[in-house]
Amino acid sequence: MTADAAFWNNLAEDYAAKPVENPDAFDRKIAITQARMRPTDVVLDIGCGTGSLALRLAPHGGHVHGLDLSSEMTRIARDKANAGGVDNVTFHTAAFDHAFTTFEDGGLDGICAYSILHLVPDRSAALAQIYRLLKPGGFFVSSTVCIGGSWVPYGPILSVMRWFGKAPMVHIISKQTLLDELREAGFEAIEQPDVGAKATIGFVVARKPNA
Repeated sequence: MTADAAFWNNLAEDYAAKPVENPDAFDRKIAITQARMRPTDVVLDIGCGTGSLALRLAPHGGHVHGLDLSSEMTRIARDKANAGGVDNVTFHTAAFDHAFTTFEDGGLDGICAYSILHLVPDRSAALAQIYRLLKPGGFFVSSTVCIGGSWVPYGPILSVMRWFGKAPMVHIISKQTLLDELREAGFEAIEQPDVGAKATIGFVVARKPNA
């Protein structure tokens, strides 16, 4: 088990019980994602946590896959799916890279990455892989913590928090960096809908070009 997997496993129960920080913004993000889905779509939620997003998307698609490196997070997600009688969701416990051996290139209609890209060491490589997994015309929706360029000394603060086991490894990026990386990966129709989220949240919708 990696250090980050252990961190999220230890946090899972509290994470599941904690209310969403900005429920209105979260609902708007979900509505935007749902609007891009068709009844037959196969969608992957990377960094699915306890399944809140995947379970909200399930009624709007054919099948939703959730992927998370925390076995406790996915256990809770499966319990929630079972309790709700949701049978078109599958939760996978594995690291981020697992997605790229489980699913075929060009096999997914949509991919979501909520609150995960700032935790990925090599975003450019990850975005290139996400791009390959999508069908032509497939959608990508990301909600990412973007604290680069802030006057707040997040670097030292996060280092201390990580030292005491209070934070995972967080990579400091700006919204512009994220947009540039999406374009470099080949995405088009890149939008930043205003969902009423905090200024440090980069919510982005993009599309893989049609063949």
